[in-house]
Amino acid sequence: MKFLVCISNVPDTTTKITFTPDNKEFNKAGVQFVINPWDEYALTRAIELKEAQGAGTVTVLNVGEADTEPNIRKALAIGADDAIRVNAHPKDAFFVAQQIASIAKDGGYDVILMGKESIDYNGFQVHGMVGELLGIPTVAPAMKLDMSGNTATLEREIEGGKEIVEVNTPFVASCQQPMCEPRIPNMRGIMTARTKPLKVVEPTGDAARTEVAAFALPPQKQGVKLIPAESAGELIKLLRNEAKVI
Repeated sequence: MKFLVCISNVPDTTTKITFTPDNKEFNKAGVQFVINPWDEYALTRAIELKEAQGAGTVTVLNVGEADTEPNIRKALAIGADDAIRVNAHPKDAFFVAQQIASIAKDGGYDVILMGKESIDYNGFQVHGMVGELLGIPTVAPAMKLDMSGNTATLEREIEGGKEIVEVNTPFVASCQQPMCEPRIPNMRGIMTARTKPLKVVEPTGDAARTEVAAFALPPQKQGVKLIPAESAGELIKLLRNEAKVI
């Protein structure tokens, strides 16, 4: 069975966010990038399923420029067999989905996995677009994934509970906890990752359909105002005129 796992390169969760002077781009200066944490669930589960079956391949796919390769190599060190990098800036969700769909179609992959969203934009869009472009089912967000032959059983989160579904390959699934315990690379994995294939291809399809007008940081938190219990009228006035919540 052929697994395709899509990973994003995102700022570490401790990063202090700043923007370029025109507020149209994220300022990468001094930022440590990591594999998107949600994608690590997809990667680890694909490796576990391949190991359980005793055969198959796990290919990592990233849409990004050359600076993403250290994290691609980390994914290979965790246990992926090979990697593909689409040499393009991930301009918007549809652009990324087009690249994934093109690679998936050409490669004949059985299972396409990714995190439910990236922690930088939290879009929750790409998996559905990929499934639509390929004309195959999409299950999102999946908390559990088991395989029996060409049939997958997935448990996904729904409002107020969970839903268990069965689907035949090929399909797309976006992953979240508690699907598995994400793995970390060991020394042997780090050494073997250096020689695993990493293929670089040029992008295909249409240009991005959206562009950023401007980024803005959320307003700074204001100081706390303490209102005496007997001054309910003043509290109501502040909630209405300053906080504008009533």
